[in-house]
Amino acid sequence: MLPWEQVRRRGVDRRAAQEDNVLSSLHEAAGSTAARTAPMTARSSDGQSDALLARILSSLDDDKAENVVTIDLRGRSSVADYMVVCSGRSSRQVGAIAEKLVERLKEEMGRNCKIEGKEQGDWVLIDTQDVIVHVFRPEVRDFYQLEKMWLPAAAAAAGKPV
Repeated sequence: MLPWEQVRRRGVDRRAAQEDNVLSSLHEAAGSTAARTAPMTARSSDGQSDALLARILSSLDDDKAENVVTIDLRGRSSVADYMVVCSGRSSRQVGAIAEKLVERLKEEMGRNCKIEGKEQGDWVLIDTQDVIVHVFRPEVRDFYQLEKMWLPAAAAAAGKPV
């Protein structure tokens, strides 16, 4: 392995480890032990997560996010009801999309969201509790292929969002 490949690999491994720990550390900081130990069922039976998802998708559309994929996690994960994966064209746009989304959710829905990775602008994770939003630069999204891991096998093979 060439030296530059070793450096790149270390950076990738470090980023992957961060992603593995981000959700658990965010929920621990928020004191949501019950959410992690609860059975994997939909947590918001009153449609709160559906309304939140609709507002998030609207915000992403307003800010010209590309290739938006929504993944239904209800019954598959106790961390959130939905995951949204999208791309921005540049690091600057990725940061702006994330920042505007957090501002809109705080103003309009009173949601205090946790945000990780905005400084780098390659991959920003926004935890709204019911919906996890990932905003990527296209190259980073292609590298990690996060939606392939979460989409049902038939949808992933067809390349279709859930």
